[in-house]
Amino acid sequence: MKKADGRWKYWWWGLMIVVVDGISDIKEVDDLDRGERDGEDEVIYVVSCMVWGGPKNQRTFRPKKSAPSGSKGAQLRKHIDATLGSGNLREAVRLPPGEDINEWLAVNTVDFFNQVNLLYGTLTEFCTPDSCPTMAAGPKYEYRWADGVQIKKPIEVSAPKYVEYLMDWIESQLDDESIFPQKLGTPFPNNFRDVVKTIFKRLFRVYAHIYHTHFQKIVSLKEEAHLNTCFKHFILFTCEFCLIDNKELAPLQELIESIVIPH
Repeated sequence: MKKADGRWKYWWWGLMIVVVDGISDIKEVDDLDRGERDGEDEVIYVVSCMVWGGPKNQRTFRPKKSAPSGSKGAQLRKHIDATLGSGNLREAVRLPPGEDINEWLAVNTVDFFNQVNLLYGTLTEFCTPDSCPTMAAGPKYEYRWADGVQIKKPIEVSAPKYVEYLMDWIESQLDDESIFPQKLGTPFPNNFRDVVKTIFKRLFRVYAHIYHTHFQKIVSLKEEAHLNTCFKHFILFTCEFCLIDNKELAPLQELIESIVIPH
């Protein structure tokens, strides 16, 4: 990976990787229209928080979500604030002793949704259908949207439209009390971890688009330290609980390795 003109550059030897959720194939560039499957979003790999405080341009993409108010929500929220305040992100992502892992995943999922919402909100005037006609992460990675319900076959949309679909979908999951319980003592569903993994996979795609397409603008806004720390927090949490498959992380793999592997 090389950094030039404020952007991260990746070299992937002219191959294309097509991923339809859990299915992946390495394909030559002229074989892109294959590998789709109804009901799942598609990734066409064409090849890709926090300074304490926040970005100067704090426009949110949509209203901030509140953490679930389940049995441990408020207590875990205080724990997160305290550990983040220490500056030790590796410690901040660990499950507190004696706590329920689903409660921990739920509270942090809401937090990471809000972080990405805030970060993308600083770029909405620059990430437009004209400037970003596809949801890409560099010249060799492109994401296509499907939610399996309203849009069953993956479709190509602009980056802002993809992020809108993505955030709407995540918000619908967070608001569904059968998935993210709001009442004290309500159990989490059996597929809760799978839902969380899909949310994290899709949030990662926003980071991948930001780094590959808008990093130069982030630098000009003097927000790169904030972006890098948010992403470090996100990746450390993701790796701690194995929430995203390695093939999905490929667009930012070298950056991720620099975060995960201690120097």
